[in-house]
Parts: sequence; structure tokens; C-alpha cells
Amino acid sequence: MGRVSETREPRPRRRRRLLRAAVGLFVLLAVAGYFAVQRDSNGGGGAPFCVASADPVGEDSTSESYEMSPEQAANAATIAAVGIAKGLPDRAVTIALATAMQESALRNLDHGDRDSLGLFQQRPSMGWGTPEQITDPVYSAGIFYDHLVDVEGYSRLPLTVAAQKVQRSGFPQAYAKHEPDATVLTAAFAGGGTLNCGGPAPAGPGDPERVRADLTRIFGKDGMHTLPPQGGQAGRNSGGGQAAPEAEVTLVEKKGGGEAVVRRSRAMAHWAVANAKAMGISRVSYDRHGWIGGQDRGRWQDMGGAGAKNGEEDPYGARPGEVRIFMAR
Repeated sequence: MGRVSETREPRPRRRRRLLRAAVGLFVLLAVAGYFAVQRDSNGGGGAPFCVASADPVGEDSTSESYEMSPEQAANAATIAAVGIAKGLPDRAVTIALATAMQESALRNLDHGDRDSLGLFQQRPSMGWGTPEQITDPVYSAGIFYDHLVDVEGYSRLPLTVAAQKVQRSGFPQAYAKHEPDATVLTAAFAGGGTLNCGGPAPAGPGDPERVRADLTRIFGKDGMHTLPPQGGQAGRNSGGGQAAPEAEVTLVEKKGGGEAVVRRSRAMAHWAVANAKAMGISRVSYDRHGWIGGQDRGRWQDMGGAGAKNGEEDPYGARPGEVRIFMAR
């Protein structure tokens, strides 16, 4: 029998597969790079987003952070603000945030297991309130805290145990995994961290009366701040400088409040940033820092104190003890 010649056939299919894989990887990296540039651009383009950080500036890459949508940030800010307004410690705020992260992923749900609703998946049939009340973030956070403080020694219990004593969930260990992220959120709203929210500037006009009403609902007449009746008037003109053209809401700390009033002011300022997209808030100024919607990659910026050019006062600057919230026009 004659010898069969051996031939080496080319492998075009394998080469084509490798080429397609390379092209696919290139496209994926290009898309990822595009969105990274969009989100990190100075103009604040791209999809809206918020990042809570334990770092007071929010630029330390080694600091723990938690990213979320503006909807989630607004709900987290409300949960934290309600706890702070009640004078509760950071531990209570962390327990509440971790619970809502597990129950609803910080979304105000209109559905759930059986008749469960809202951020904490509370049930009208179990006495938590009416559906309208439970789907009100201020109410649902408030009643969660009311039940939490009834748990003896809650602040010393493991988070998942404290949460379970309030929620009585079918998955009692599920809360524990959210504790690290909830701790970061607590630092952002109540402690030494920060919340940055980027994306386009608010498109529609803001309503100062709505902002005032919501802040009053959350913080009530806490005796630690005054809320001057500015209504829809444009910003103040002080120091002979140009007045800010936007309508604003200003909260002023009363003297002698100590750390408690500072904690509330921080919560108010970050609540405003978290709600900027939904409520048409264009700027927030507090403690020599300012946040501007659609600019500076959504980060707080140092305003350099009260002085501006020619010795005039910055029309957007906040004096010591002030929180200034400006409405989009």
C-alpha cells in the first residue's frame, strides 16, 4: 500500500475565533472607557450616580465607598436623617440602613411578600400602618426606629440580631452582609464621610417650599436650627456683592448646640445633595464647601472661605453654621 501523504491544513476557524474575541474585548474596553470618561468628566455628563465614602473628601481611592442611584441615595439620606433627627446614635442609623438594604435595596417598593411594602417591607396587616404610611420613607423609617429603641441593648447586639428583633424576617442572617456598606453610608450622612452625586444638572425648576416642607417633616422644630421665611425669593445680597439669582432655602444653626447641631447640619446638606435630581436642587453650600449639580464630577469643592474677589462675599457661600440649598431655575 502506498504511503499516504500528510498535509497540514490551515486553521482559519480558530484564527477567526481569536480575532473575534480580540475585537470583542477591544469594543468592551472602549465602551467601558467611554462611560468612565463620561461619568468622570467635569461637565457631569452620563447617567446620574451617587457615591458615599468614609473619606471626608471622597477622593481617597483606598477609602471604603458605596455606589448607588440617586433614588437609592435619596432614600438612604432620608433614613439617616430621620434617625439623626431623633437624636439616635450612629449604630441605630447603621442598623436601619442595613435593614433597608436587605429588604428593598433602598427602593420604596409598592410590592413585596404578601402585603409587604416600602423601604423596610413593613406589612399593614401586622400593624405597621396603612399602605400610604408605609410607602412614605419618613414614616417608615420613623416607625422602624421606634421599634428598634424598644429592643433592650440594641446598640450592643450584633446588627443582624437587632434588625431581626424588629423585622422578624424569615431570613434573619441576611442583614449581616450589609453592615460594611451601611457603615459607610452612616459615615457619609452622620459622621466624617461624604456623599458625592454626579450626572447632569437638574433639568427642571426646583420648589423651595417643597424642600422646606420635607426638611420640616424630617427634622421638625428641633430647636437647633432656624429656617428663615425666604420662600421663593432669590438668594441674599450681603457684603455689597452680587446676589445669587436662584431661590434658596437656608438653615441656620442656633448657638450652643454642640456636636448634635453639627450632625444635623451635615445630614441636611447631604440630604439635599441626595435629593438634587428629584427636587431640582442646583447647589448646596455648607462649612466652606459647595456642591454644584452637573459640575466638578459631582464632588464637593472647597469654596475657600467667605471672602471672594474684591473683598465681596461669595453670593453662594455659607457662613459658619449655615446650610444653603439653591433651586434650579
